[in-house]
Amino acid sequence: MRDVSYIYFLSNYYNSVLYVGVTNNLIRRIAEHKAKINRGFTYKYNCDKLVYYESFSLMTDAIAREKQIKNWKREWKNKLINDFNPEWKDLSKEIGIDEEYIEALKAEYGLHAETSSAFPINNKEIAGQARNDVVCSSSQPIGISEYQLSKVLPDNYKSALPSIEEIEAGLRNEN
Repeated sequence: MRDVSYIYFLSNYYNSVLYVGVTNNLIRRIAEHKAKINRGFTYKYNCDKLVYYESFSLMTDAIAREKQIKNWKREWKNKLINDFNPEWKDLSKEIGIDEEYIEALKAEYGLHAETSSAFPINNKEIAGQARNDVVCSSSQPIGISEYQLSKVLPDNYKSALPSIEEIEAGLRNEN
């Protein structure tokens, strides 16, 4: 059985910040971090250097491991990285990520290659980004928050959406 899920550590240039994540597509997810697709923690702290990863056959095992490691002291995480990657070098090229792939990914998400100034709103799923995903009319996760939507949609976008009460009333009327 081939590996289907991963946990990974990203760090910044100075190795002063660590991010622990989980994904079902390591190459794509790391490239998304490098392309600054998602404006979350890794964007804010400039964490795009892959310094550690583990693979799992089951996503549930990867999630359990991620939760375990997130509760560790920084010293323990450092030891894990040092045993795997003593120089803390960026492992992204070793797993198949290059600048051409990152630029192609930016283009796929509709980002301006030189500035990454747009948010991904073209119904592309951000690999492994299950938390806080927004669902569009085509029911495809697009991986952006309500705050990000507010930056790219008109000010009155919320008023055009039905309220929860209106949706529930519509469902009751259908039955």
